[in-house]
Formats: sequence, C-alpha cells, structure tokens
Amino acid sequence: MKERIEALWRGNIPLDIVFWRFAVIYGLVLNAATSLLFMTLLVNDAGLHWLIPAFLLPIPYNLLIIVAVWRSAGRYDGPRQWVDWSRFATVLLMVVLTAS
Repeated sequence: MKERIEALWRGNIPLDIVFWRFAVIYGLVLNAATSLLFMTLLVNDAGLHWLIPAFLLPIPYNLLIIVAVWRSAGRYDGPRQWVDWSRFATVLLMVVLTAS
C-alpha cells in the first residue's frame, strides 16, 4: 500500500491508469460515499464535531490524485492535448467532488 501511494505521488504510474482508475472511478466512489455519510449525519442532526471531519475526509485523497495525475501527465509521451486535458479534468473533478 505504501509503495502504491509513493508511486502515485511520484507520478510513476501511467497516466491512463492514474486518471481513469484512481481519479475517475475511485474518486467518484470515495467522494460519493463520503457525501452520503455527510448527508446522513446532517439529516440526523449530528453536531459539527461529526460534520466537519466527514466533509474533510476525502480531501487528502483528492489532493494526492491531483498531484499523481499532474506528475504522470508530465511523463506521458503521447499527444500534448491528453496531458493538458487530464490535468484540467482532474483538478475540476476533484474540486467539484470535494465541494459536493
């Protein structure tokens, strides 16, 4: 697990895997689960001491994936448009998912 996180952080995983698997699939699942947790706590009148951590829970993952995609894109040998598109889409996706 630690090796995988280090590989992500350093950009040593191919761009297509980091973007589609880690940003899109895992990112959507994690953020949907934490949003569901947050909404459940909100509906059940949980205090701020529960709501704030539930809201902040996916942020470390989202930041890791932004860095991972950014660095993997820097090593990508394919067309430049995919580098720019993947970086833009990942930042946008993680910001939207974090805010929702």
